[in-house]
Amino acid sequence: MSTHTTDPADPVSDLLAMCSRSGLKTWNLMGQTLIPVVQGGMGIGVSAGSLAGSVARQGGVGTISAVDLRRLHPDLMALTAHLDKEPDAKARIESANLEALSREITKARSLSLGHGKIAVNIMKAVGQYQAYVETSMACGVDALVVGAGLPLDLPELARNYPNVALIPILSDARGVQLLVRKWEKKGRLPDAIVIEHPRLAGGHLGAAKVADLQDTRFDFDVVLPHVLEFFKASGLEGKIPLIAAGGISSREDIVRLQALGAAAVQLGTAFAVTLECDAALAFKQVLARAQPEDMVEFTSVAGLPARAVRTPWLDKYLRIEPKLQKAAHVKKKCNMSFDCLTHCGLRDGVATMGQFCIDQQLGHAFEGDVHKGLFFRGAGTLPFGSQIRSVQELMQWLCGGIQPA
Repeated sequence: MSTHTTDPADPVSDLLAMCSRSGLKTWNLMGQTLIPVVQGGMGIGVSAGSLAGSVARQGGVGTISAVDLRRLHPDLMALTAHLDKEPDAKARIESANLEALSREITKARSLSLGHGKIAVNIMKAVGQYQAYVETSMACGVDALVVGAGLPLDLPELARNYPNVALIPILSDARGVQLLVRKWEKKGRLPDAIVIEHPRLAGGHLGAAKVADLQDTRFDFDVVLPHVLEFFKASGLEGKIPLIAAGGISSREDIVRLQALGAAAVQLGTAFAVTLECDAALAFKQVLARAQPEDMVEFTSVAGLPARAVRTPWLDKYLRIEPKLQKAAHVKKKCNMSFDCLTHCGLRDGVATMGQFCIDQQLGHAFEGDVHKGLFFRGAGTLPFGSQIRSVQELMQWLCGGIQPA
């Protein structure tokens, strides 16, 4: 087992040199050379300022998940947690979340010491999508990463911020072609595109239904060459970097994906179990100890396939789901006094969608409560097994195959 000591004053130069020695290519985003590692956005509160800033400090892209960040701020929770039937409850909670997002961007920027890039991940499917986009840009974020729907309107929303990188998340070549052609007509190209593999990633997945997760059109050796062929035929060769996401856990994985045409890779769960992750230690331990056989795929409240850890709460929910769906036919008031999703199976009474409150269950998971929480997790193995290690050690492993002492 080899070990390595990174210069604490300049970890980025050390990691860049490590990439060069180990056969990895660096990549460029908005004129800046970066380590080919992007930390995926994970809500609620899992990837916020601490994690994103720590990843950027190492020369990568650190990503804040925008949804319901007030949970990280006791003062904002004290102002909003009790709200229920007040006529202004929704507005007050949304205002608190935007304030929390601003604080987390500032925190990440401070921790990064000017290195790497700070991104904000925003789900197109959330009600505050536009407000999150506008707040993130006004706070000086480097990049916007948008998934859970086609962000065809993002170029218009970002028209006054040409220096903010726009990065959609897609899963197949057809989706890439559609979005790029639509954006071209608006005079803007994606600054990068995340290609997320639904069979390997965690959380909400980019497929129409659970059965589609096995479709080979999502395989990296299919989608990456097809997208690159489309770029070449469209005169876009070399202009839009691709970021492969899902099932990545080692330097060898990055080498393989770069050989297929990816410029960088994105990891979520591996960063969720780092010391700097913003969630509770108990949350990290649940993810780190879960085995591949503990993963379960189901239809989430947003109507999308999802992958999570089989916990007491999820086992119970799946047992009673048929009964809940049978009774789902009446629209009801949002459990959390604000509508986090534009389409919600529980609130809207849609029987084909999940029948639970996603914000509530992810909030319990953030605290590490297996009896109430929903723990999203990728399907792959983790670099250090059940250990909780630092962001720096994870970056050394990914860039140079260096095992921590």
